[in-house]
Amino acid sequence: MTPDVAPGTLPPSMSIQSRYGVPGTVATLMSTLLLSMTVITAPVEAASIPLKNGQKIGFMGDSITQAGAEPQGYVTLVIRGLEANGIQVSSIAAGIGGHKSNQMLERLDRDVLSKKPDWMTLSCGVNDVWHGANGIPLEPYKKNITEIVEKCQAAGVKVMILTSTMIGEDAPNSNNQKLAAYNAFLRDLAKKKKCRLADLNADMQAAIAKAGPDHKGNLLTSDGVHMNPEGNRMMATGVLKAFGLSAKQLKKAQDSWSKPASNPGH
Repeated sequence: MTPDVAPGTLPPSMSIQSRYGVPGTVATLMSTLLLSMTVITAPVEAASIPLKNGQKIGFMGDSITQAGAEPQGYVTLVIRGLEANGIQVSSIAAGIGGHKSNQMLERLDRDVLSKKPDWMTLSCGVNDVWHGANGIPLEPYKKNITEIVEKCQAAGVKVMILTSTMIGEDAPNSNNQKLAAYNAFLRDLAKKKKCRLADLNADMQAAIAKAGPDHKGNLLTSDGVHMNPEGNRMMATGVLKAFGLSAKQLKKAQDSWSKPASNPGH
C-alpha cells in the first residue's frame, strides 16, 4: 500500500520497525493480549459456524491482504485456524497493493466472482484515506463498497466486511480520525445488508490501549500500517471470531499457528 509519496517510502510521521517481526517481549505481551481479547469477546459456547468443508473464501483487499496470503499472513492463518477445527476450505487471494474501493469494484468479477467463491471477506478503506488527495472521498467510497457487496450477494456470495485497520498506531492522528467515518459506514452497511462483521479496527485499538502508554514501538505493524506477525494473528482471530468460532475453538486455532503448516488451503 503506497501513499502519495515515492515508492518504497513512508510518511516521516510513521515509525518504521523491522518487517521481520517484533521483539520477543512485545510478542509475548501481544500473545497474552490477543488471548485475553478472545476470552472476553468470543461467545462462551460455539456459535453456528456457517462454513462447510470444500467451500471457497475470496479475500478481497489491498497490500495488507496481499501480504496476508504469505505463510504467516492473516489469510493463511484463517484457513489454518479453520482446518484446526475440522473445517477444510480454500482461499482465493485477491489482495493488490495500493488498491482503493474503485479499483476493487472494477476487478471484483475478474479476481473473485469468476472463481465462484461461497464467501468473500472485504478489507478496504486504508488507501482510500491514506492516499490523501489521490484517495477516495467518503461518499464515492460508500457507493463503491455498497456496489461490491450488492454484486457479491446477487451472485450468491456471502460477504464478511472487515473494518479498516489503523493508519499509524496512534488513534488521535488525522488519518485515523478521518478513517473513523469510513468504518462507521462499514458497520452500518453490515447491519443493513446482513453481512458478518469483523471489527478489526476496534480490536486493534483495544490491543494497543491494553498494552498501555509505556510500550515502545509498534505492537501490531511493521510501519504503522502493514501487519507484523502479531498483527496478522490479530486480524485472523477477528475474522475467525466473526465466522462464529467460540473461545475454545479460537484458542485451538491460535495454538495451531505455532505448528508447521500441514497443507495450506490456498
